[in-house]
Amino acid sequence: MAESSLKAKQSSSFNLVQQEIVNTINEAEASLDRFQENRESGEDLQNCVDGLNQLRGIFTLIELNGGTLLCQEAVALANEVPVGAGEDKNPLLAALSEAIFVLRRYTEYFEHRREDHPELLLAMINRLREARHAKPLPESYFFEVDFEPNTPSPVPQLDIPPERFARRARQLRLMYQVGLLGLLRKRELENSYRLIERAASGFCRLVSTESAIHTLWELVACAADCMREKDMLLSAGRQRLFMKVETYARELARLGVIAAAKNVRETVARDLLYIIWLSGSTSESTLALLKRFGVEPTTFNESRLSAHRSMLMGPGTDVLRSLGKALQEELDQVKDRLDILERGLEDDPDALDQLALALGRLGNTLLMLDLRKLSDLLMRQRNRLEGWASQNVRPREDELMEVADAILNVEQAILQLEDDGLTHETDKLATTATSLETSPYLTQAQLVVFSESQSALSLAKKAITAYIESGGDKLHLANVVPTLETIQGALIMIGQTRAAKDLAACGQCIQDKLVDAEQRPDSQFLETLADALTALEYYVDSLNRSEVGTVELLKLCDESLSQLGYAA
Repeated sequence: MAESSLKAKQSSSFNLVQQEIVNTINEAEASLDRFQENRESGEDLQNCVDGLNQLRGIFTLIELNGGTLLCQEAVALANEVPVGAGEDKNPLLAALSEAIFVLRRYTEYFEHRREDHPELLLAMINRLREARHAKPLPESYFFEVDFEPNTPSPVPQLDIPPERFARRARQLRLMYQVGLLGLLRKRELENSYRLIERAASGFCRLVSTESAIHTLWELVACAADCMREKDMLLSAGRQRLFMKVETYARELARLGVIAAAKNVRETVARDLLYIIWLSGSTSESTLALLKRFGVEPTTFNESRLSAHRSMLMGPGTDVLRSLGKALQEELDQVKDRLDILERGLEDDPDALDQLALALGRLGNTLLMLDLRKLSDLLMRQRNRLEGWASQNVRPREDELMEVADAILNVEQAILQLEDDGLTHETDKLATTATSLETSPYLTQAQLVVFSESQSALSLAKKAITAYIESGGDKLHLANVVPTLETIQGALIMIGQTRAAKDLAACGQCIQDKLVDAEQRPDSQFLETLADALTALEYYVDSLNRSEVGTVELLKLCDESLSQLGYAA
């Protein structure tokens, strides 16, 4: 609930400053371009810095943490560039230009998706930090989790004799090192992860369950298992993380039971827990471990993170929209040809060949866009059509339905192209059944409902205004209540039951106090009714930009209806 409220707050705040953000980014970029052309122009460099500082303030205000930090790092890098900068500063200026580009793309991303994922900006933030020789931030930087404060642990009293403890610790350390060597060389990763997992599980059994070091080895075992199971990226940062863990194994092997009482660096534990969380694993052991730390499982796993990062650096929203439109037009022609063929209205003997040609052309286009699975799906159907045409065989109805299903799968991917971009997530739709909640057809239906609802509420307000100006002529109200009842049902169908109840209350109020009443209500009553309708209209408008909408507007509507005596 708190997360939904934060999203709604971010979304509504962003709407107020969106144009200011766009203008400021354009001005900062133009200033930087002018400085690169004339490096003696200190004014242009300062204007760029001022613009980035202004953007940092805006992002802080609307609580977009990734944008705030990116602007902060960009300002720090810009301050490293002197007036009259020589060729040696070109890498800094190139990084600064890239940062402004990413900032623009992330603004477009948030405008379109209304999702704040600051981790998408972390790679760019670290490039800026590395350009000025600062230490890169860990990948878990934006990961929020509360660890218990580290307190010195007493030396545990174990049943294992010290000599046996040290010998076993050395064996487990050697096993860990063999696995770590495989990770560093990126060879035999499957076995390497298993060795690390086994060594970590052995350390868990060796040390006291009450110690911080026990929790560390639990996290190591789970992280290795998740990386193996989900085939996660083995980045240089993650290799360094497992190297840091090796120091704890070394201490246990050298110092024995005394090392089991030592505390663990929170950054290491946080990075391990982040890998576990990001894996998206739903195994019982993983979910239980996350629950212990008060962390909810995520659907924004590494696969989606990678896809969205590609989307951020790929074609812009306008390009994707134009591409989707062109592909949809071509697909519509294919659907029309298939529909005519299925109904038996086509006598042309070349109809199957023409349909196969159209599918082949569309499949080749998708292949050029690197959507290979979608392309293969269409190519298989093209081959079937060509086979029927060469044998002069009319396909059965169920065979044509299979072709239609393939085309609909591709259409769903095209409809989601603007949202998901040219990524593997889009390509997966070739083999993945789309659920009702994620269906682009449902999304289109929702947009129609939102549009009709806004029109109906606007019509109701205009009708009431005309009723007042005409001195109480009820003819102006004739269609208001039936129209509101129509969109009330539509809102219920898309799950907006609370808004539907408020709408029903507004309709009942209009029916009782305006249509059926003999006397016209006073101006205060009508003003409050207008407030309720306006709040509903703005709420529906906010649903166009966010799944949750601005819930505060519904509260405002409820308050207005309570004053009217029609609480929903």
